[in-house]
Amino acid sequence: MADVQKLGVIGAGLMGNGIAHVAALAGIPVALVDVNPAALEKALGTITKNLERQTTRGNIPDGAKEAALARITTGTEYAAFADCDLVIEAATENEEIKKKIFASLCPTLKPGAMIASNTSSIPITRLGAATDRPGRFIGMHFFNPVPMMKLVEVIRGLATEDATAAAVTALAERMGKTVVAAADYPGFVVNRILCPMLNEAIFALMEGVGDVRSIDEGMKLGANHPMGPLELSDFVGLDTLYSVLKVLHDGLGDPKYRPCPLLAKYVEAGWLGRKSGKGFYDYSTTPPTPTR
Repeated sequence: MADVQKLGVIGAGLMGNGIAHVAALAGIPVALVDVNPAALEKALGTITKNLERQTTRGNIPDGAKEAALARITTGTEYAAFADCDLVIEAATENEEIKKKIFASLCPTLKPGAMIASNTSSIPITRLGAATDRPGRFIGMHFFNPVPMMKLVEVIRGLATEDATAAAVTALAERMGKTVVAAADYPGFVVNRILCPMLNEAIFALMEGVGDVRSIDEGMKLGANHPMGPLELSDFVGLDTLYSVLKVLHDGLGDPKYRPCPLLAKYVEAGWLGRKSGKGFYDYSTTPPTPTR
């Protein structure tokens, strides 16, 4: 399969704009599509700001910002993907929403185009079966923030062809990423290990083993973690963490993956972490203060 000459990205949120950023910076033309025009405007603002920061710090040469921005086109219709070799779906972590996206997307693609999902937990075989091209469907899991995080998990579904895996791996490496191959099990490698740890920290908080500060400081100073588990949960998004844990629990059937009731309560309250302004920390203060 030929190299990816043009990339499509579905979703202009945190992950989608980050993927568009690194691809454009690597010299790849990008079509960024979102149903919400305001999200596209915000995404371009974020990409511009992040590129300016990279320029100021000397991480990219002068002129790279302008060249990268010129490679990004935006739109609200999937017709923008007609000449793309690969489209990466970076929508919310909800299986039914993703399947609806694929149903609308597939008729707009050229026959040889590939599809990748940035899902952090949902089985790739199941998502690929909802498309008209399971052999050209794959998981390509980036990590937040995309411009900074070097890892990409590449997950083959049962039907994924060798050429698809090779093309996507080459693309990730072209974007400056290190690829880890993961088997198609719920959560893949990183979230299979990470999310239960975050969940256990929330159980410890609920049970009074420690307060927010003691749990986070304990793990930072005692385990040399750069960020405490509750702070990291807020950074990931408590709704996203809850969704991943439900996928792990449903898919693997082991009670150790059961989402903590306190996590469910925070999600129900709309306390989703940094993106909502409140989670295990209140982000209306500087520095953020624990809410418990």
